[in-house]
Amino acid sequence: MADVEPGTLNWRLSAHPITLLTYLGFRIGSLLMYLFGVLFIRNFVLVFILTLLLLSVDFYYLKNIAGRRLVGLRWWNEVNTSTGDSHWVFESAPQESRGDQNKTDKRFFWLSMYIVPGLWVALAVLAIVRLQNLIWLVTIAIALVLTITNTVAFSRCDKFSQASSFAGTAFMGSGIARNLASNMVGRFFK
Repeated sequence: MADVEPGTLNWRLSAHPITLLTYLGFRIGSLLMYLFGVLFIRNFVLVFILTLLLLSVDFYYLKNIAGRRLVGLRWWNEVNTSTGDSHWVFESAPQESRGDQNKTDKRFFWLSMYIVPGLWVALAVLAIVRLQNLIWLVTIAIALVLTITNTVAFSRCDKFSQASSFAGTAFMGSGIARNLASNMVGRFFK
């Protein structure tokens, strides 16, 4: 293990192996449940419920636990009760702690973040081409909404954290200037 390069796709190099394996387990588990159900079970209601449960747990776990532990990012949506307007809020770990993050964790996180929605799109195309039981597209549509929402949110969160750290360091690290720059950049990405 000593000669293995940082960032290699080996879960044993992860700083948080349980978090990483749980995250990948839910992501891959929902895909496999759907495929296994379509190919062997053929009971739409059972497969729909089990796949939806796996997708929901994946969405929650990724948004609230894995994102924070693996790459130091988190997001949520806030709704102004008086106006009904909603906006996304992005949170990132301080740049000092994000710099020492494990490269393997980051690689697994971002690869699966983009590959899994691509696999769901491929399954949608396959379902349309086969023209059998188009009801299965309902499951795929829900999977796409959940996985693409997380992908877009974490991508924006990552861009926001990079932009705010750049703007903060541009003002010589002054506390007031850093907060001002961070707020200006934060408003830009709302």
